[in-house]
Amino acid sequence: MATRSTIPKTAPPDVPAGEDGPQRGLFARVGRRFGPRTLARRMLAVAAMWIAFSLIVGGFFLDRTVSGIVADQFDNQLEERLQAMIASSELSARGEVRFSRDWAEQRFLEPLSGLYWQVSRTGQPPYRSRSLWDRALDVAPAGTDQTLFYDQQFGDEPLRIAQLDATLPGSRTVFQFQVGQNRTALDAQLRRVSKTVFWSLGVLGLVLIVLAALQATYGLLPLRRVGQEVGAVRAGRAQRVSTDFVREVAPLMVEINALLAQAESQAESARRHAGNLAHALKTPMTVLMNESEGQASPLAETVRRQTASMRRHVDHHLARARALGRRGALNMRSAVWPSLEALRRTVERMYPGAVTIDLDGERDIQFLGESQDLEEMAGNLLDNAAKYGGGRVFVTVGAAGTGHFFIDVEDDGRGIPETARARIFQRGTRLDTDKPGTGLGLAIVKDVAEIYSGRIELGESEDLGGLTVRLILPRARQ
Repeated sequence: MATRSTIPKTAPPDVPAGEDGPQRGLFARVGRRFGPRTLARRMLAVAAMWIAFSLIVGGFFLDRTVSGIVADQFDNQLEERLQAMIASSELSARGEVRFSRDWAEQRFLEPLSGLYWQVSRTGQPPYRSRSLWDRALDVAPAGTDQTLFYDQQFGDEPLRIAQLDATLPGSRTVFQFQVGQNRTALDAQLRRVSKTVFWSLGVLGLVLIVLAALQATYGLLPLRRVGQEVGAVRAGRAQRVSTDFVREVAPLMVEINALLAQAESQAESARRHAGNLAHALKTPMTVLMNESEGQASPLAETVRRQTASMRRHVDHHLARARALGRRGALNMRSAVWPSLEALRRTVERMYPGAVTIDLDGERDIQFLGESQDLEEMAGNLLDNAAKYGGGRVFVTVGAAGTGHFFIDVEDDGRGIPETARARIFQRGTRLDTDKPGTGLGLAIVKDVAEIYSGRIELGESEDLGGLTVRLILPRARQ
């Protein structure tokens, strides 16, 4: 049946993932700032940064190199025309420059064709091609015996000009020979080169990043399998992890199996020592208790009181030691519902006709731990509810978020004042001294629950009016 209580049904906070060690350097800061701490994303981020850096630097130099080659070819063509012009030049009888043969370039004869030549000297109008029409090329300062290349904005036409100073046979005059060509086609070709380099390297970068992602994903598959194998052991679905792994990971799995075997051995040793201690201590205490029974002397009363106190402490610490020993077995899992049904029958037989216990909730939940510890915790809660309640007990089982579940035990008794709820978990504390008991029940439940990373909460039952005790424990994966 559905029940309500004042305890909010919220999941306990998940245990934070293990932190990496101190991280330093650029890549560590980038990883902390822009992404979760996963090896795959770190590897992909580092690969992407190096790929981007390499392609940007390489692309810059490749673009400069190819563009330089294209520009050099353009300049070489201008220089070849310039050398041919100088080789065919001669002086006329009047001291003017004339060509000994016609050039094959038809564009030199077409006005404003984009290909021009010009011969200049100081103090005289230039001798120029018909393609220049009524315009003239700018002349760079003289004084060099090397071909000079420069750009000129020729109206709305960008030009690339090659100029060389030379003297002709029979003359001491220095002439400036120039060949100019429209560089619009060159600029368009340079833009195509840059665009081709950009898109080619961009596609290459994307392909390399995809390959790096595939490499990181495929290369880390064994580590994901490690997590699955360890998770199966932790959830109780397997006793050992598989060692069928790649050569680099297989030794790790062998060590994990050895660690599991050591943990089981330690857990078994703890259980054995706890049992031995129980037999070693309880027998002398029973003898002392029996010897003091029926005697009214102050010494007998002191023996009974101190022996009872010793028994409470022994029971508490033995329960805790047994739980710690069993907690070392990571693959333990126990069905919750059958244990609760068995406890209900036991408690109802202990209080025949005096208590009714109703169970409700999810039936397939499993406890990630030993069934004896679950029954010890839930049994204490049911016994307290039956002992101190008015005869009605509701028990509800449900999920409490990822990885946990809760058991609510509600009764119709007088409840516990909120101011006394913290004190009730102390060992030996009893609020109702009229009923028999040791005052260890809730203290044992709290300690054992904390061993399993669980907790216990107290509240008020809205349905029955008494106390609600919520026990939150880890849940085994299905």
